Amino acid sequence: MNWGGKKVLITGAGGFIGSHLAERLVTLGANVKAFVHYNSSGKHGWLDQSLFAQEMEIQSGDICDPDSVFMAVKGQEFVFHLAALIAIPYSYISPLSYIRTNIEGTANILRSARTSGVERLICTSTSEVYGTALYTPIDEKHPLQGQSPYSASKIGADKMIEAFYRSFDLPVVTVRPFNTFGPRQSLRAIIPTIITQLMQNSSINLGNLKSTRDLNYIDNTVAGFIASAENDNAIGRVINFGSGKEISIYDLALLISSIMGKSIEISVDENRLRPEKSEVEQLLANNSLAKSLLNWAPQVSLEEGLQKTVEWFQSNREGYNTREFVL
Repeated sequence: MNWGGKKVLITGAGGFIGSHLAERLVTLGANVKAFVHYNSSGKHGWLDQSLFAQEMEIQSGDICDPDSVFMAVKGQEFVFHLAALIAIPYSYISPLSYIRTNIEGTANILRSARTSGVERLICTSTSEVYGTALYTPIDEKHPLQGQSPYSASKIGADKMIEAFYRSFDLPVVTVRPFNTFGPRQSLRAIIPTIITQLMQNSSINLGNLKSTRDLNYIDNTVAGFIASAENDNAIGRVINFGSGKEISIYDLALLISSIMGKSIEISVDENRLRPEKSEVEQLLANNSLAKSLLNWAPQVSLEEGLQKTVEWFQSNREGYNTREFVL
């Protein structure tokens, strides 16, 4: 597919995945409109540091406001919806904000996309909706389990997406990334947590060391988003994007320490543990649908992606701790 001149909206474009996706679509020749959360300081998240920002139309607004969402969607051919509240610990404190942003915000996008007649809407789910694996590898038919207010809000959003496809024939695709990592990721995530602690000393504090995750480098996830938009057979489908491999948090910490050339001492910080019945113990993707339907497969390995991520954090340590973006 030729993206040259295509009108593309990305919500949550100032965030980790959103900023990488926006930049990639600019390089493909798309006319990118970046929808970012309005704030009084006029900040646009990671786009403020992007070399491609000058080639985007940046619109500030609120995904919870139907009027600003409609104005952003109007006239667009493709919409990538990534705006969400994503921090799991905060969802225990403020669950209603997750309902409003993730469910109602998604409903605003769906309604606007339907009214505006977009060619394709790509909505972002998360592997967290599966909860702890009941079987592995996890395919798209795996039961959904709301093990945190965050995951429950994403399940609600996913079901709204399904309803709009079935009720109104909206051309929508639900992409379900497993644990994406890479440059610009928030310090709340496990890989930046390990890297930044190791940059300061060899003793680190983590939460559950036994849980396993399917980690996928950002370039692989972005390629999945774009492939979902390009293939008509993806409409109405939910598609996993994961590596098909799992690693425990303990082994991940050892691997990162090896890449950084540091010895390591690991302690469990009880403040980092989720409530017992909320902890997701295992995530491992079955990515066969993405492979067969979209001809997609991860191109960057875990080790290569970690090397790139470590190098980025080491080069961008100044001021990183002070950055906090509302996506």
